[in-house]
Amino acid sequence: MRFRRRRPPISPPLRFWPDAPRRHRPRRAGRLAALGVVGLVAWPALDPALLRAPAFLSTEPERVDAFFGRCRVDRTPACVVDGDTLRLGKRRIRIVGIDAPELDGQCPRERELAARSAARLQQLLNAGPFLMSTRLDQQRDRYGRELRSLWRERPGGAEQSIAAEMRSSGLAARYLGRKASGG
Repeated sequence: MRFRRRRPPISPPLRFWPDAPRRHRPRRAGRLAALGVVGLVAWPALDPALLRAPAFLSTEPERVDAFFGRCRVDRTPACVVDGDTLRLGKRRIRIVGIDAPELDGQCPRERELAARSAARLQQLLNAGPFLMSTRLDQQRDRYGRELRSLWRERPGGAEQSIAAEMRSSGLAARYLGRKASGG
C-alpha cells in the first residue's frame, strides 16, 4: 500500500484592507513596514560612509591648521588635488566616504563639476583648523594615499564632517570602496 502525501489546501488570496478577516491578513507586513520606516529614518545618521571609527579603533586625531591652495595652480605645501584628495607636504590624503568627479574627466560637464568640487573642498578646508584620523585596519588605499576622516569641532561640541558637507553640496557622491555603476 502506497501512502500519498496530502497537498495543503489552496488558500484564498491575501487581502490587505482592514475589513478582511484576520486569517487573510499578512502577519509580517506591519512589522516589515515599521522596520523599513525606521531604517529609512536612521540610515542617513548611521551611514557607514560618513561614520568615524571609534577612538579605540582609530589613530589619534591630527590637527591641521594650514592654508590650502590648488595643487596644479599654487605652489603651496598644502593643496587640494580634487574634490576628495588633498596634499600636506609630501603626503597624499584621500577623504573617506566620498567620491568626487575627476579633473581630467571624460566630458566637459565632468571636468566642470570636478573644478567646482575642488573649489568647494578648498573652501571647507580653509574655513579653519580641522581634525583628521584613520581606522587602524585601513590606513591606505590601493594607490598609496592615506585614508582619513576629516571633521571640524564647532562651538558647543557639534562636529562638522567635511565628507558630509561635500555630499550635501551635491559635488561628491557616497563612496564605500568601489564606484557606483551607471556613471
